[in-house]
Amino acid sequence: MSLRQYTPWPEDIARQYREAGLWAGKRLSDIVDDNARRYPERCALVDQHWEQRSFAELKTRVDQLACGLRQAGFSAGDIVVVQLPNRVEAIEVFFAVIKLGVIPVMALPAHRGSEIRNFCQQTNAKAYIGSDRHGTFDYQSMAASLLEDGAIKQVIIAGDITAPGLSKAHTLASLFINTVDAEQTDHNLTASDMALLQLSGGTTGIPKLIPRTHDDYFYSIRASVDVCHLTQHTVYLAALPLAHNFPLSSPGVLGTLWAGGCVVMADSGAPDLCFPLIAQYKVNITALVPPLAMVWLEAAARQRTQGKWTMGQSLQVLQVGGAKLSESAARRVKPVMGCQLQQVFGMAEGLVNYTRLDDTDDIVASTQGRPMSLYDELMVVDEHDQPVAPGHVGHLITRGPYTIRGYFGAEDCSKLQQNFTADGFYRTGDEVRLTPEGNIVVEGRSKDQINRGGEKIAAEEIENHLLAHPAIHDAAVVAMPDAFLGEKSCAFIITKSQVAEPVLPMRILAFLRSRQLADYKVPDRIELVDAFPQTRLGKVNKKQLRQMISDKLGLSA
Repeated sequence: MSLRQYTPWPEDIARQYREAGLWAGKRLSDIVDDNARRYPERCALVDQHWEQRSFAELKTRVDQLACGLRQAGFSAGDIVVVQLPNRVEAIEVFFAVIKLGVIPVMALPAHRGSEIRNFCQQTNAKAYIGSDRHGTFDYQSMAASLLEDGAIKQVIIAGDITAPGLSKAHTLASLFINTVDAEQTDHNLTASDMALLQLSGGTTGIPKLIPRTHDDYFYSIRASVDVCHLTQHTVYLAALPLAHNFPLSSPGVLGTLWAGGCVVMADSGAPDLCFPLIAQYKVNITALVPPLAMVWLEAAARQRTQGKWTMGQSLQVLQVGGAKLSESAARRVKPVMGCQLQQVFGMAEGLVNYTRLDDTDDIVASTQGRPMSLYDELMVVDEHDQPVAPGHVGHLITRGPYTIRGYFGAEDCSKLQQNFTADGFYRTGDEVRLTPEGNIVVEGRSKDQINRGGEKIAAEEIENHLLAHPAIHDAAVVAMPDAFLGEKSCAFIITKSQVAEPVLPMRILAFLRSRQLADYKVPDRIELVDAFPQTRLGKVNKKQLRQMISDKLGLSA
C-alpha cells in the first residue's frame, strides 16, 4: 500500500495552507522530542496503575521501542493494527510506530475478531499489537485466530503470552532495546506523509479508513489547544478510549502533551474510578460522551446530597461530544459539576466545532459550537447541494486544512462521490442548522447510521451479518430513540417461510455474537415482521420503520 493511497489536497490548496503557517512541516513524533528538551522532568503521563513518565522518560522509552521494532523488521510504510486500553504503553506504542513511519490503525478496545480481521485485510497489515486481556475479554485468543487463518503475519502482545497459538509472538516488553541509535526517525519521511489511520463510523458493511497526515493532524491539535486554552499547567483526564479522535486530539492526549501538560489515563469512565483520580491529580479538563456525562451528573448530584464529594475542586472544563447532549442535561453541568461545559461536535474525517469558554450559558447549552479554524469552510445544503435559507435545516458539508479529501484505498469513483463533492467538500451525513452567530445546531442524521451514545454503527454492516443466518430472509436495521444513549439499534427481520425451528430473538442475538461482533453493534431490539414498508421507488422505507418502533415505544422519532 502506498503512503499516499487516498485523494490528497490539491497542490494549490496545500501551498496555501503551508504559506499561511497552518501546515508547519512538523511530524507528530516531534511532540515528544520537542518537549523532552523543553520540560524534561515534567510529568507527561500517568495511568490508574501508577505507571508514570516524565517527558524525558517518555522520549527514551519511545526511542527504545522504535529501535526494537526496527530490529524486528518494521519500516516506514508498514501498517499495524493497534488495539490497546488507556495505559502508558499505548502512548509509547503510538509515538514509536509513528517515529518509524509505521502507520497505526487505531482500533477500539471494544472491537472483536470480525472488525480486527477486516482492518487487517483492508490494509494488508503487517502486525497486530494488542493486550493480553482487558476487562473480561481475552485478546490473545482472538490474535491467535487471526494468525491461524492468515489475516495477520505478526502479533505483539502487551503483557504475558499464554495462548498456545502465539508461541512465536513478541511481548511488547521484549521490544524495548536498552541501547538505541541517536535518531530513530526515517529522514525520507515528510510531514505530508500519512501518519495514522482512524476509523469512520461509516454506512456500509466495510468500515472506511481515514488517512491523517502529520501536517493536517498536527494543525488540528494546535488549533484545538488554542481554542481550549491548554497550557503547561493543564492536567487532562483521558476517560474515553484513546483510539477515538475526540480524546486523542480534540485537544485530548496529543493536545495536552503538545502544550506541555500532563495526561492522566483511566481504563473506564466510571465515576468511582474517575472522581478520585480527578481529586488526586488535580485534573482540570476531561472529555465525555453524553451517556457517560449523564452518569457523572447523577453520581455528582448523589455525592453532594450525601455530603460525600470525591472529585475535589480542580475540574474547570467538562467537554461533551460524540453525540448530541440534550439542552436540559447541558444546563445541569455547571450547577452540579461546578465546572464549565464545552460542547464538542466533530468527526474523525476532520472538522471540529467547539463552544467557546467565554460563550454565554445559552449558547453553550443550546448549540454544538462553531468551527475551530477560520479556514474551515461549511455549507448547509439541500439534496441537490444547493445552499438552504439561513436558519433552515440541511445537510452539512465541509472542507478545510484538516478535513480529508478521500478515504484510504478508495479508488471507486462512485463511492468517492457519495462521500465527497466534486470540489472537495466532505459530506458529513449530519443534518444541521446555523444560528445567526454561526453556531451549529445538530438536528439529526441523513446517513444510514446509528449513533449509539457516540459509537457509530453502520446499518448495512449489521444487516449483512443478519442475512448470513440461515432462517432470515431479509433484515433492516434502524435507529430507535433512547433517553440515555440518544439512539439504540432495532433490527426488523423477515424470516424465511419454511424453517425447522421458530426464529427467536434470543437465538438471533446469540448468532450475531458468535460472529465476533463488537457488543455495541449487536441490535438492542429485534422485531419480527411479515414485510417492510417501501418507498415509491421500491426501496425499504427506513423512515417509516423508525417511526413504527418509536410509536411502539411511545417515544418521538
